[in-house]
Amino acid sequence: MRSIVFTPAATRQWTKLSPAVRARIGARLEAFAATGHGDVKVLKGRAGARLRVGDWRVIFDQNDETIVVAAVGHRREIYD
Repeated sequence: MRSIVFTPAATRQWTKLSPAVRARIGARLEAFAATGHGDVKVLKGRAGARLRVGDWRVIFDQNDETIVVAAVGHRREIYD
């Protein structure tokens, strides 16, 4: 299982989410870290990939040991 690390900006975004949304996103993020499976797509014109959880998105970079979360937010705001 890969470890999950948040950038300072992603940590601020994470703390602003409701507990229910955090639980949903956290469960999917942990599942992706453990299995490598999920609704993940490599982004064009931007470094990294995105994990989709309903209307919420997690933008991240990954290597063999670590997933670095760069941003967490609603789909209408995350790509700005």
